[in-house]
Amino acid sequence: FHLASVAAALSVLSMSSLRAGDFQTSFLEGDKEYDDILELNQFDGLPYSSRFYKLLKERKELPVWKAKCEFMDTLAKGQFVIVSGSAKTGRSSQIPQWCAEFCLSVQFQHGMVVCTQIHAQQVIDLALRVADEMDVNIGHEVGYSIPLKTCCTNDTVLRYCTDDMLLREMMSDPLLERYSVVIVDQAHQRTVATDVLQGLLKDIAVQRPELRVVLLTATEPTAKQLAHFCRAVVPVIHLEIPRAGEALYSSADDSYFCSALRLVLEIHQSEEGGDVVVFLVTTQEIELACDILCHEGKSLPPDLGELLPVAVHPGQPGNLPILGEGETGRTRRVFLTSSPNDDIFWAVSSIHFVIDAGLEKRYVYNPRIRTNAITIQPISTGQAESRKQSFCPAGKCFCLYPEHRKLSAEIRPHIVESDITATVLFLKRMEIAGLGHCDFIDRPDPGGLMQALEELDYLAALDNDGNLSEMGIIMSEFPLEPQMAKTLLASCEFDCVSEVVIIAAMLTASSCFMVPSVAVKPETTQCHVKFQHPDGDHFTLINIYKAFKQYCNVEKWCQDFCLHHTALLTADALHAELTDTLKRIELPVSVPAFGSRSNTLNIKRALLAGFFMQVARDVDGSGNYFILTHKHVAQIHPLSGYGAKSPKLGLPEWVLYHEHSFSEDNCLRTVFDISPARFIQMAPQYFFYNLPQSESKDILQNILNHRASQYQEEKTVTSKLEPQQDPSYDRCVVQ
Repeated sequence: FHLASVAAALSVLSMSSLRAGDFQTSFLEGDKEYDDILELNQFDGLPYSSRFYKLLKERKELPVWKAKCEFMDTLAKGQFVIVSGSAKTGRSSQIPQWCAEFCLSVQFQHGMVVCTQIHAQQVIDLALRVADEMDVNIGHEVGYSIPLKTCCTNDTVLRYCTDDMLLREMMSDPLLERYSVVIVDQAHQRTVATDVLQGLLKDIAVQRPELRVVLLTATEPTAKQLAHFCRAVVPVIHLEIPRAGEALYSSADDSYFCSALRLVLEIHQSEEGGDVVVFLVTTQEIELACDILCHEGKSLPPDLGELLPVAVHPGQPGNLPILGEGETGRTRRVFLTSSPNDDIFWAVSSIHFVIDAGLEKRYVYNPRIRTNAITIQPISTGQAESRKQSFCPAGKCFCLYPEHRKLSAEIRPHIVESDITATVLFLKRMEIAGLGHCDFIDRPDPGGLMQALEELDYLAALDNDGNLSEMGIIMSEFPLEPQMAKTLLASCEFDCVSEVVIIAAMLTASSCFMVPSVAVKPETTQCHVKFQHPDGDHFTLINIYKAFKQYCNVEKWCQDFCLHHTALLTADALHAELTDTLKRIELPVSVPAFGSRSNTLNIKRALLAGFFMQVARDVDGSGNYFILTHKHVAQIHPLSGYGAKSPKLGLPEWVLYHEHSFSEDNCLRTVFDISPARFIQMAPQYFFYNLPQSESKDILQNILNHRASQYQEEKTVTSKLEPQQDPSYDRCVVQ
């Protein structure tokens, strides 16, 4: 019997070279029982490798493992379950595996498992780790999907994805019928996408009684979260929190920034080995801290080892992969971050020290002026505890605030302080799909909601009844902000799709411009001048993208011109996705004509069709731009083609801008010049009449009156000729 089983197992192994080496090693050792060797993985039918048993032993030591039986019983009995425990308990890696086992026990008759994360890099890290632990191949039984990258199949049993990717999937599968279990990880972060997902899942669960919803939080769930799924008492499983190291509090009133850097240097000189995490507040602080620590590290005695500062920006590509195990030798890494998402350090076992400023930067959207304001505020109690769990039990946490400082009990939901125009567009799309109500845990700000509806109405995304129009349906197909989606649709009418797709991709990806330190290399501040286009910054982006493609995406070329290689790769991938979407919904893609005068005018018309709400006028000829919608005055950013450091172009009187960075430097970014007559033609008439009264509006009104008068005179004089077209003939009317 055993020989026959061995022969059968060997025949299976011959089909998988990935497992052959592991099986042979285990077989030749001779120490393992045949039953263990021949135990088959239920997910792929192959014998387990020796690594599976090694990892299984480590998994059983995680705090979450003690709750496995309780979790499986709870999952079988009810629709909802909340699991509360810090990142190092193993909740994000083990709970999804157990949910996959639950689905397997019923032969996946109701679907597979999906687990959401906030950041793309966490999605990849967790998928790779879990595939290793389950002893399966990544992209098959376990996979992942993030914006612009998918590594899974239709038969994937367990899929990790970002929360916004799952929301976009709901546009084609509103009831998530592909899934039997939906896991929302990091629910305590209260991002817009996570809150929307929870609101829709409540409605979906009513229509699908077999669906299971699992919420994973690092902090104690609030009363609002518990009451949200209120048809029954939601069971909460509390995981045992790993023993934290020593926490030391500061009572001094010194600058947290200077105190943090002093502590880093003291730790490096007096403490044993181990990496350091420093939680600062702003990106500027991180970059400055990197420069200071690099400079100070050079003057330290060589016998202390190297001090290596590492900037970590989870929202930007290319930062998180460095968070692996520590380097060999005596190098001490110092991770500098401003992220409120503390789970990014869950897998870094080399961290022994945490320095926490106890503050965070938040962007609060002001619907009246249509821009973000920055607030610096204390972190919540849950965030403080989570940061204390970021290091090993033998380490220390230096809290740069008094021990008895009062912290807020919960994180403020992003839904109440963010621009939700794109969210409202998505929810309107869900209404068409049958999900007529999103029951938010915390309702959006009424002013922000009204502004979002007003903006969608201006963009012709809503009909007269407030429902999604045909234009709005097409706009929702694109992974773009509504204004950019409208611009892309307008480009189909104005025959400049090829160029506008490039602009949309470049502006949606993170900025490609690398601004080097002037003290290091002064001449590089002018390295972008080569790409500047006389018609404005949007056209400069086209020049950069075309040059990037011409030089075959070479990283060295990007470094020579101070451009972010990763950002340009992201833009290139987004360009391909947008092009595919246009073809899928059968919209025309024009032949490239960049450089011709007619093409330039058409690009400006398309951009005005989407961004007519972002127009400003130079009121005094010195670069003080009056913003038409809310009467604020701003300046053009110095690095713009029209900026102070780029004298190649003069200052135009009227400009369209892509972004107003009100809180950071009060600058208009990515601008090009427009004519007021063209603005009158492209802006909806009721938007123009709703503009606040100003000298700029009077100028536009005079132009409108003059054109109307001229039109009537010409019509009277030439009554026997073919009537002239209405002045608004070229306003975007794509249907």
